[in-house]
Amino acid sequence: MDLESFPKTLHEVIRYFDADTAHDFFVELRWPKGVICPRCDSKRVSFISTRKVWTCMDCKTRKQFSVKVGSIFEGSPIKLDKWFAAMWLLTNAKNGISSYEVHRALGVTQKTAWFMMHRIRVAMQTGSFVKSNLTGTVEVDESYIGGRGRFMHKATKARRGA
Repeated sequence: MDLESFPKTLHEVIRYFDADTAHDFFVELRWPKGVICPRCDSKRVSFISTRKVWTCMDCKTRKQFSVKVGSIFEGSPIKLDKWFAAMWLLTNAKNGISSYEVHRALGVTQKTAWFMMHRIRVAMQTGSFVKSNLTGTVEVDESYIGGRGRFMHKATKARRGA
């Protein structure tokens, strides 16, 4: 995609990125040399257009995967067109943007807008859409797991063998 045809206003972004265009755009962005299975890195995949998922022919279980798997969009029921509009809002706001403003602009709940902004900011920090896991040194402050037996319900005590 050339920069000349890229949308310049929020209205253009919303009109340009319908569900199909957003999906195709992210597929091209994520796999420029062709779709690859995220489990086994095989290129032998078949596309199911009605559900917008791929099936790997080399995996024994023939598990299906979507373009969102392994990205910041994974586990989110929000469609990619809303994600791209939220990204446009965040990157074009000189002093940042609040989740309330995104909530009003996109018609999602404030909690959803906060979730989206959080994930987009992580992607901007890392410079990648790849979902990052906890790696390296992970510090944990005091954590208290469990509880004293006398404060537990009788059924919980029985399950734990107290």
